[in-house]
Amino acid sequence: MADKTKDNGLETVARNKKAFHDYFVLESYEAGIELFGTEVKSVRQGKLNLKDAYCSIDGGELFVNGMHISPYDHGNIFNRDPMRKRRLLMHKKEINKLFGEVQQQGMALIPLSAYFKKGRLKIQVGLCKGKKLYDKRESIARRDADREARRELRDRNK
Repeated sequence: MADKTKDNGLETVARNKKAFHDYFVLESYEAGIELFGTEVKSVRQGKLNLKDAYCSIDGGELFVNGMHISPYDHGNIFNRDPMRKRRLLMHKKEINKLFGEVQQQGMALIPLSAYFKKGRLKIQVGLCKGKKLYDKRESIARRDADREARRELRDRNK
């Protein structure tokens, strides 16, 4: 199940933690998503997985691939393929800008999180650059050092 948290009017349904481990997130954009009714009901139950998802631009439109939305329990014949390609809704100007950056600089478009905003599902798409192995090790070492420092402070204040 996905983690559901509410902060400042946004109800987060899913986060892509793997994306932050594998990529440097340079910019992030908000996009709407085109879904069918049973898919929305399934997402409201928290059955959304962004782990291996990525975005592509085909024919001037932005799509998310590899995003898994489990079939709705009571959906019967109206359920769609859980791994189908879904269209993201952004302004044409933003899509063209992203297309240029992905083509020229070798960046990747990765969905970072999914959340409800005013009753509509939004996807946060990140313009990302891949991390090398030594970058990942550095991130892990920095996180461990921060955790150790917080632990020392907590123990010292007792």
